[in-house]
Amino acid sequence: MLKVTSPLDDEVEALTHRVIGYCIRVHRELGPGLLERIYRRAVCIELQSESVPFEVEKSFPVWYRSHLLCDQRVDIVVAGQILLEVKAIDRLAPVHHAQVISYLRVSGLRIGLLLNFNVPVLPDGLRRIVL
Repeated sequence: MLKVTSPLDDEVEALTHRVIGYCIRVHRELGPGLLERIYRRAVCIELQSESVPFEVEKSFPVWYRSHLLCDQRVDIVVAGQILLEVKAIDRLAPVHHAQVISYLRVSGLRIGLLLNFNVPVLPDGLRRIVL
């Protein structure tokens, strides 16, 4: 297996690898073409069955010049460390990557997985983003 140098600790890397495996399992079972919320629910079922803690639609405050603008909800936060942004679209665009970066900044998390389930094989729709 290819080992890439990462700024994350080994525990977070191992969890990230497991989460990717759970998402691939969901995609193999359901295939492409469904709604985002269906994939999100299936990923939650996988996480729950593996006893991995997670929060769905977790809210984070968005601040601007000491003013609270709003709360931003993200799809899934795994073990308080990994942000999952679930998509079911024709193709990922640079704006989706930018969205995950913004979510990471707002949340204070360091790693995000951008997952597009509307692809023949999930690794083609997976982007790992680390701040």
